Amino acid sequence: MRKGEDLMNCRTRLLFCVLLLAALISALAAQDAGFFFIQLSDPQFGMYEGDKGYEQETANYEFAVATANRLKPAFVIVTGDLVNKAGDPDQVTEYLRISKKLLPSIPIYHLPGNHDVGNEPTPESLAAYRRNFGRDYYSFRSGPLYAIVLNSALIKAPQTAPRDAAQQESWLRAELEKASNSGERLIVVFQHHPYFVSNPEEKDGYENIPVGRRRVYLDLLRQNGVKWVVAGHYHQSAEASDNDLRMIISGPVGNPIGRGKSGLRVIAVTGTSLKHKFFDFGDLPPTLADALKQM
Repeated sequence: MRKGEDLMNCRTRLLFCVLLLAALISALAAQDAGFFFIQLSDPQFGMYEGDKGYEQETANYEFAVATANRLKPAFVIVTGDLVNKAGDPDQVTEYLRISKKLLPSIPIYHLPGNHDVGNEPTPESLAAYRRNFGRDYYSFRSGPLYAIVLNSALIKAPQTAPRDAAQQESWLRAELEKASNSGERLIVVFQHHPYFVSNPEEKDGYENIPVGRRRVYLDLLRQNGVKWVVAGHYHQSAEASDNDLRMIISGPVGNPIGRGKSGLRVIAVTGTSLKHKFFDFGDLPPTLADALKQM
């Protein structure tokens, strides 16, 4: 009788362990599937009215923040051109005022665009940005994602701030090496300018990073396991790739250009990959589940 009881107890414990493991796997899978964030880009306060006002930008950005509060992402990142006129105190104040409406539980990350620091950034314009918004390049971790945030204006036009550009590049190389050596499985780079819009060999233009520096940075990122670059600047939504490195370019929160529309991008993490979709403000899903179904 004793032997039978021991066998039954062993089976019970084994069943309990199996059920516990299954619950743990299910919980981790649900957590992974539910991890998502929101990219906003180019709210660009002042663009609609040529710096004479920002009524439309206020409406658009407040709607974007309200949407984030409703969907509750892991974080929100704004990929540059926060304002239209670099350092304008009214535009900066309005952008920051609305940013503070985001729920305290949702971190928000900013990075500079060319309208924030100039098409050719200087030590003075960079210092002004840092006083208003904080660091212009940095890294952070959120769930399974290791984020590297860059000041792409220093990559596109380093000539007027060579020391800052060199410091950022040195920092990036060290950061990539650290992330690669520590076995990070999902490294995502966020910046304002895309390296390219349609293909990695396209000609230099206002929309992209010059070919010479483009190839240096693309090679550096790919050598260190980066497969995703998330950008804005184009004021239209686009996607492109350089072999296994994918370029995600989002349209603006603010004033669109060409065929672009105002909106935001929802990005979900699935394992070591990203699923994403840019939603026009007139076509936002009512729930996160609805958004994920469209990706």
